[in-house]
Amino acid sequence: MGLLTIIRKNRMKEKEMRILFLGLDNAGKTTILKKLNGEDILSVSPTLGFNIKTFVHGKYTLNIWDVGGQRTLRPYWRNYFEQTDALVWVVDSGDRMRMKDCQEELHSLLLEDRLAGASLLIFANKQDIQGSMSDREIREALNLDAIKSHNWAIWSCSAVTGQNLVEGLNWVVDDVAGRLYYSSTSSMSPVQRRGSVMVS
Repeated sequence: MGLLTIIRKNRMKEKEMRILFLGLDNAGKTTILKKLNGEDILSVSPTLGFNIKTFVHGKYTLNIWDVGGQRTLRPYWRNYFEQTDALVWVVDSGDRMRMKDCQEELHSLLLEDRLAGASLLIFANKQDIQGSMSDREIREALNLDAIKSHNWAIWSCSAVTGQNLVEGLNWVVDDVAGRLYYSSTSSMSPVQRRGSVMVS
């Protein structure tokens, strides 16, 4: 193996990102990932452990960890924090009864040392369902404006229709790239990158 091949392989490895998908059970994490990966979304069952998806997005290879959100599994989330570049927090926009639980779990995660500095994308999922909360309502319910420790953005989306999934992923990849790969140019202004609502 020649030196150029080794350098090229190392460069490819450098362009990897580790993204952690979390959220309460039934928020739609696995469905979002399947939709992004072009897989059938009709046969999704609750994640009882974790799934790993690896795919190329633009110039980067994304290693995505999708971890089950049932209450009994949440204490094990900490096993997946190591070397996380971005946290994608998926919210069921129609689940008004558990918004307080959702807020508490999210803010608890943001106190974790191993997630310090990670980009935070909130997917306000299930916007295709009538009566779902808007991204602005969710921003307030989750007290997102109190988050000063992480770059964050909220995107309203639908795992079923695919609305805003790629756009949200673009934002989080761009935010991580702007932090980790200085040669990458960011299309987001600093105002957009430090907490914002992306209107669908």
